[in-house]
Amino acid sequence: MNKWTLFTKATRFWSFSVMLIPIVLGTVGAYVWEGTFHPVLFILTLIGAISAHLFSNMVNDLWDFRNGTDTEAKNSAGEISTNSGLLTGGILSESFYARMTWSMLAIALICGGILSIYSGWNILWFVLVGALIAYFYVAPPLRYGYRGKGYSEMAIFIAFGIMPVLGSYFVQTGQFSMKPVILSLPVGFLTTLLLFNHHFLHWKADEQAGKLTLVVVWGEQKALVFSRVLLFTGYASVIVCVLLGVLPVYALLAMVTAFWPLRIYSSLEQHNASPAYIPLMGASQKASVRCGVVMAITLLIQGLI
Repeated sequence: MNKWTLFTKATRFWSFSVMLIPIVLGTVGAYVWEGTFHPVLFILTLIGAISAHLFSNMVNDLWDFRNGTDTEAKNSAGEISTNSGLLTGGILSESFYARMTWSMLAIALICGGILSIYSGWNILWFVLVGALIAYFYVAPPLRYGYRGKGYSEMAIFIAFGIMPVLGSYFVQTGQFSMKPVILSLPVGFLTTLLLFNHHFLHWKADEQAGKLTLVVVWGEQKALVFSRVLLFTGYASVIVCVLLGVLPVYALLAMVTAFWPLRIYSSLEQHNASPAYIPLMGASQKASVRCGVVMAITLLIQGLI
């Protein structure tokens, strides 16, 4: 494969939309509420945040490979592996993959350093906390993604919801506010839903490898209930945003985007083979992205009129 294909496969580049949406939301919020928009700072924020997200993807693959989790998923019949396959398939050496991984973090740190000069040093807290959340998700000694206590779900909610929305707002305005925190709730819950649902694809292999996700701890049936709760909570928070005046009333159009995952849930049984969850993953991603897009557009319209 060519270098670009290798890069996109190693980083799972096309997942960047889950970071793009909250960055756009925070930036649009700054423009609508405070009347500020700095294009160069927005681009730097976007590059830094997406690089941090790609680092998270890669460091998770790296440590899941070292911990034997990805190898277990690859060797388990009927399980769907969600890693890049470059390490388990022997396509890239561990050392080369590690260098690629840390280069993504380096880009994120450089962007964070530049942003701190123009927006304030507090932005470095976002960089530091984001790096620690990403690294210790599966890396020792914490490996909190292996503990089955809900730590990973809380981390995803913070790292893909509150932090990028509030952080991008801070970059533009140089100040903090509760409005971007409230605005982050729908995308935070729906991105957490997306990451939670991907555990259904290989939860039996996770169990064999000692990776205690909530799906492993609760079992498939209870985990499916919680998955639906996350979905409903995400869309309920859109209503909360409207009631609190953070979003205009016509942002309720975002509720339509719940159609895709709801349709898939209705087709699932209490117990399903791993491939049955692939459509749920796709529907969850569509819901997260499309809901965020509707929120951003309606908020921007409110600012323009």
